[in-house]
Amino acid sequence: MGTAVMVIGIVAMIVVHEGAHFVAAKGFGMKATEAFFGFGPRIWSTTRGETEYGIKAVPLGGYVRIIGMNPFEEVPPEDEGRTYRNSVFWKKSVVVLAGVFSHFVMATLLLITIFLIWGEVATDEAGDPIPTLTLATIATTTPSGEAAPSVIAGFQAGDVLKSYEGVAVTSWGDFVDRIAPDGGETVLIGYSRDGTPAEALTTLALRERAVVVDDEVLTDAAGNVVYEEVGYFGAAPAVARVKPGIIGVVGAAYRGIAEAAVQSVYGLWRMVIGFPQLVISVFGGGEEGIEEVRPISPIGLVRLAGPMESTLTLLALVNVFVGILNFIPLYPLDGGHFAVALYEKIRGRVPDIRKLMPVAAVVVVFLITVGLMGVYLDIFKPLQL
Repeated sequence: MGTAVMVIGIVAMIVVHEGAHFVAAKGFGMKATEAFFGFGPRIWSTTRGETEYGIKAVPLGGYVRIIGMNPFEEVPPEDEGRTYRNSVFWKKSVVVLAGVFSHFVMATLLLITIFLIWGEVATDEAGDPIPTLTLATIATTTPSGEAAPSVIAGFQAGDVLKSYEGVAVTSWGDFVDRIAPDGGETVLIGYSRDGTPAEALTTLALRERAVVVDDEVLTDAAGNVVYEEVGYFGAAPAVARVKPGIIGVVGAAYRGIAEAAVQSVYGLWRMVIGFPQLVISVFGGGEEGIEEVRPISPIGLVRLAGPMESTLTLLALVNVFVGILNFIPLYPLDGGHFAVALYEKIRGRVPDIRKLMPVAAVVVVFLITVGLMGVYLDIFKPLQL
């Protein structure tokens, strides 16, 4: 189900983005001659009125062709009054930023839906999510690649931890502290599944963990982090939820948008500065640091789809990321078109777009290259869930 929702969500994101440009342009009387999903050769198209609608072979985006948006385009004299370039500043701004705005609207609606159905993640005084004793995910392997103790013992997502070695478990932190000294030992873990109590003997694995003293990571005289071996079970907890209510979900959604925007800006910056490392990893076969800078294509997003809540959350994050990306004031992104319109408004003259062509070429080549490398990685080196 999550896979289908992710595919539909990605298609909807593209269609809504281009549809926002189209509706805004038509609303201001501009002439839009093409509205396509995808790029490359035409697969199917139909003409309605003055616009050709259709689908192209490469489903990695879409476009709306508004006459006069390309400054070098020759337009028949009778259509000159309906061109983008002859429109006033505020109309140009609405048309080019409508696509950007659409992503934040979609992200907001997705987050509101999530909070209404599942609630908002509860956090402690430090702002960290509060874990529960319900298992959200079960690891398939240990950090060393062996089968995880949780899998071997038959634990499932949704199980609720109840006891450890016959003593009640009070919190996730309590459980983690109790298993820490028991690596390699066979222990008895009590739990409930669908309300039915059960117990399982589990041989805990070992993993390395940085030693923390007084909330600070301990280092040796050479400045190296000191590690210790602790027990490893192989599961992650669900987090506590609060229902913010009909009015509260709006505020919660905006907080989520703000957090996602910060993460997106950081992610874009990491993508740019990590581009050389990405190229080395793809073409040189290196693996070091790739997970921190690798792009994710629609193929990867579909593979990451899981439970409905996590899929919708991922779609919301993707919408914010794409919205931020398109707002960057570099030609030919939406933000670049807005920057040109703003320049015209402030300076009172049309800039020489030919001077922006090298920038546009770099931006296009960079995005295409990153996109293709993302597709390659998602096919041949998929993310390990």
